[in-house]
Amino acid sequence: MPDAVVLLSGGLDSSTALAMARAEGFACHALTVRYGQLHQVEIDAARRVAAALGAVEHRVVELDLSPLAASALTRGDIAVPKDRTLADIGAPGDVPSTYVPARNTVLLSLALAWAETLGARDLFVGVNVLDASGYPDCRPEFVRAFEALAQVATRAGGFRVHAPLIEMTKAQIIAAGIRLGVDYGITHSCYDPSADGRACGRCDACQLRRKGFEEAQIADPTPYAAT
Repeated sequence: MPDAVVLLSGGLDSSTALAMARAEGFACHALTVRYGQLHQVEIDAARRVAAALGAVEHRVVELDLSPLAASALTRGDIAVPKDRTLADIGAPGDVPSTYVPARNTVLLSLALAWAETLGARDLFVGVNVLDASGYPDCRPEFVRAFEALAQVATRAGGFRVHAPLIEMTKAQIIAAGIRLGVDYGITHSCYDPSADGRACGRCDACQLRRKGFEEAQIADPTPYAAT
């Protein structure tokens, strides 16, 4: 089985990407980065997902971006947007405060370093452009550019950056994950969970997750906080 490094946040998308990589026959080395995000709950979710989906190895690396990358996900004084309409969430040019500057560039660079060390040539990332088009580092152009960079930033090149979800809807992602045996009840997507780890149900991530399950006609297993 060829090795692959899979970026795993513990969320719906990255968990599905891990399942897809495994289904393609890769021995999956899952990488989770504690980049200064405010909530431990997603790290715990990543550990559960890595174990459940048979990652051959799971590493959690600490690299705190919060002193440099201002975001609602890294700083408590920046509000997480709540109760936005789906039209607002997907509006062209909308870059919400939950965007972490250069996060995917940094995370893929760490995945590339580990892949080169392992002798792996395949990286998997669960970025998706359709539902949240305002994130610049979730676009196909970004994935292609990073893959080109990987060829000249390493000893021998030959790397492939797989973004299998990039043009799928949330409903399509969920349906694919269910077919591959993903238990979405152990994943976590919320940007602003309660103290006991329940999803807020009001942030962009929660709304997109709910929409995906509704459109896929699959019961949403997410524990939401009472509103």
